[in-house]
Amino acid sequence: MATQKKTADVDYSMQEKILALYELQKIDSKIDEINKVKGELPLEVQDLEDEMAGMKTRIEHINAEIEELNALTKQRKREVDQAKIQIGNYKEQQNNVRNNREFDAITKEIEYQELEIELAEKRLKEYSAAIKSKKLQLEEAEARVAERSADLDAKKSELEGIEAETAPLVEQYGAEAERAKAKIDERLLTAYDRIRRNVRNGLAVVTVKRDACGGCFNRIPPQRQVEIRQGKKIIICEYCGRILVSDPEQTEE
Repeated sequence: MATQKKTADVDYSMQEKILALYELQKIDSKIDEINKVKGELPLEVQDLEDEMAGMKTRIEHINAEIEELNALTKQRKREVDQAKIQIGNYKEQQNNVRNNREFDAITKEIEYQELEIELAEKRLKEYSAAIKSKKLQLEEAEARVAERSADLDAKKSELEGIEAETAPLVEQYGAEAERAKAKIDERLLTAYDRIRRNVRNGLAVVTVKRDACGGCFNRIPPQRQVEIRQGKKIIICEYCGRILVSDPEQTEE
């Protein structure tokens, strides 16, 4: 007597669950074929979006650095202007000194302010060179963003076209998959999903063809084949770990 277990308020025999697993595999394989049409497009779109985000962050940082350099430039120019005013004041004071000591003291102050101007002007040249370099980096980054944005738009458009074209089929297959899953208990579905993730071609359920596993093509002993045809329990290929089922079409023949 076939083993029975209640699934979604309906009692399905193990054989029915195995057949449902096989149907689910066929449906998932059709969905896999649709995803193959997309190829690397989803990954390429994601990579481009990540690259764009990184480039935009870089542009923000460059703009912030330019703003900071502009602020420092203004500050240094103010310092130069203040130093020149100070020098003018000191020179006026030199005309009214009472002795050489006062004259020398004022002269030292003038020399100090002139050194401050020299240092500030040196910094201004450095800031100007840095701003020029940052602006070149900014132009390159913006050009790169424009180029990658065009690539992203093209790949997105291509991907959206494929998805729009295949959406009705994906919806249909999704509904069929849900009907098949309704006959399978959670434990079997978990095992099925795990095997699908671990095999290269996504085939977790395979039929026995010419006395061999339809996944790895290793020979299945006759007694094992009898058990598979009976469908009383889940049979796993000892070589590749896939679930083995009897091909319903061959069984009918």
